[in-house]
Amino acid sequence: MSSAILISFAIYILGMLAIGFYFYYRTKNISDYVLGGRGLNPVVAALSAGASDMSGWLLLGLPGLMFTTGISGSWIAIGLTIGAFLNWHFIARPLRVFTEKLDDSITIPGFLANRFKDGNLRIVSAIVILVFYTLYASSGLVGGAKLFEATFNLNYQTALILGTVVIVGYTFLGGYNAVSWTDFFQGTLMMLALLVVPIVVITDIGGVSNTISAIREINMDYLNIWTGTSIIGILSLLAWGLGYFGQPHILVRFMSINKPENVKPAKFVGMSWMIISIVGSLMVGFFGIAYVSAHNVDLLDAEKIFIKLSELLLNPWIAGFVLAAILAAIMSTIDSQLLVSSACLTRDIYEKVIKQNARDKELVWIGRATVIAIALLAYFISTNQDSTVLSLVAYAWAGFGAAFGPLIILALYNKNISSIGAIAGMVTGAVTVLIWKQLDGGIFELYELLPGFVFALIAILLFSRIFPARKEIVDNYNKIKDKSKKVKD
Repeated sequence: MSSAILISFAIYILGMLAIGFYFYYRTKNISDYVLGGRGLNPVVAALSAGASDMSGWLLLGLPGLMFTTGISGSWIAIGLTIGAFLNWHFIARPLRVFTEKLDDSITIPGFLANRFKDGNLRIVSAIVILVFYTLYASSGLVGGAKLFEATFNLNYQTALILGTVVIVGYTFLGGYNAVSWTDFFQGTLMMLALLVVPIVVITDIGGVSNTISAIREINMDYLNIWTGTSIIGILSLLAWGLGYFGQPHILVRFMSINKPENVKPAKFVGMSWMIISIVGSLMVGFFGIAYVSAHNVDLLDAEKIFIKLSELLLNPWIAGFVLAAILAAIMSTIDSQLLVSSACLTRDIYEKVIKQNARDKELVWIGRATVIAIALLAYFISTNQDSTVLSLVAYAWAGFGAAFGPLIILALYNKNISSIGAIAGMVTGAVTVLIWKQLDGGIFELYELLPGFVFALIAILLFSRIFPARKEIVDNYNKIKDKSKKVKD
């Protein structure tokens, strides 16, 4: 099995690197490198957004949660699905229009700085992005290391190094287009894997009804969505959906769609992919309960349930590509995070602050160098092999959702937000997440994203009332909003 899986992995990885080399020769300027020149078709943009969103969490963290808790773990999936739909419906098109009209903003810090005409926003938002993306990228490296560790019996540190080298390779070479097109293929592979594995598990046990009966015999609580829950627990899981409004690696996918009117078909494709993939992920963990019990499978880490089922149930060659889907999920998020972080350092700090007359070729190579630097920092954080994918993702997801979510919404829908209000909200959201995470007991068991989001929203509105927006900011907003209304879905 190891030889077949190894060959399958090699074919997959070489394919991803080939895409990186292809776009290496087609990347001419910094806009190409960090936003693909705003030329993505809606299908690629949609699958790229979904794949970069879900990461290894979809194939490791979520099945592990379902395997441990039963269907009560599905609350998080409900929250995410609602949040993703609202993000596509209310944020995608106006963000695409605003970022193009505002001096062709190609990064989130650039959009905020241009929207509120305040360079300080560029610096503050870039710092927030770098801090939380370093944590987020480290979660992916942990997931990659777990995959190589479980599949090839490598020690954790060797697996971590291998995963880091592979992921950095094509991101360094091809930039945004390479990331988006690899995400397209990776998203397709992920969805197929999440359809195949639960079907094979059900077939092995003897059908859906037999599988559910087996789970009921193991523990009735696995079939109760309210088991082990509380109001705080359910609110915490549903609150994950709020994070979508503030994730830069997802928001830039909206910004890169070739035409604003193509947002609508992209939304249909993106949401269809997400629903199919999440349902498949939930079934892997849930049905895995019955399989592990029936066959006395030794499973020390619940987050490896998808890996274990693939190895035990599938033909080695098929298993190789299914396991490559886990690597795809991990790579599709880390590459986006590395690229957004690189764009912030290159476009928003190096070009705008350090060297304003830098040439495009120089900026592209600075972008590539920062990809490596950020990856190395994430690597050192990931050397703690006791980290779980879900815990690291939760921290970073909350940080972005609270720092940027309320601000992105209000920047697009409220003309009276001031630059001081924007900075106050961003800092309030980020600091709330950092502090709330360190506190225990009672109300502090609530997922830090929810209080961070609420406090940031209040801070933006309060400080914008105390320090009103300048007339030029309001007038510029009204001008762009009028143009946005003319764009038909």
